[in-house]
Amino acid sequence: MARFRRSDESTNEFYDGAHKFEHWYRDNSIYFITARCRGKFPPFDSEQVKSIFWDRFLYYTQLHLFVPIITTLMNNHYHVMGYKKFGADLGEMMRKIHGSVAKLVNDVLPVRHVPFWGEGNRDNYMDGCLRDELQYRRTFRYVRLQAVKAGIVSDYRLYPHTRINVPLEIGLKRAIELNAFLEEVPYKRYEKWRSHRNGRELDRTHWLRHFSDAVFLREYNRP
Repeated sequence: MARFRRSDESTNEFYDGAHKFEHWYRDNSIYFITARCRGKFPPFDSEQVKSIFWDRFLYYTQLHLFVPIITTLMNNHYHVMGYKKFGADLGEMMRKIHGSVAKLVNDVLPVRHVPFWGEGNRDNYMDGCLRDELQYRRTFRYVRLQAVKAGIVSDYRLYPHTRINVPLEIGLKRAIELNAFLEEVPYKRYEKWRSHRNGRELDRTHWLRHFSDAVFLREYNRP
């Protein structure tokens, strides 16, 4: 089993009446990471500001040996799916990316936007380790089609801020070879979750699909 720990070692699923957000630090994993600017403020409207994000993102992902597989930057949020061989410094990488981007972007904005990332009392980004081929394919497609869903382009290839560093099938094949999925780590909330529809138990594909949508994507896919 890959080395694994949570940012909060408490076994409590809820905190202060809400589902607890936590970060997972796991070696040899495919991560989905997403973050949005506070209040859906759109600081990345201009190419100048987008270039600041890409410069710091590429610098710190290389520094911390994170391999971006696919990334999309929109005007107020971004999504990235990537591979992390050593998970222990993921939090440090994110702190550096978010801190430097917030500082440098605020330096060119007419009004400083503080705090820059996150919503309310939540942490300023969400992450999760993908569990199998289904989640890999669905997450890749989700990130790839962000600009299409937003109506910016009709073809993702026309949007310069969707960047595919590792093609889908090549990356998936390598993830399988590396045994980089989270299958061996149980998540009690979803291990227990079973229901019936039309008198039949939902199959594993359905609840994994729900897991992907509800936990990783829902909060950052609202209009």
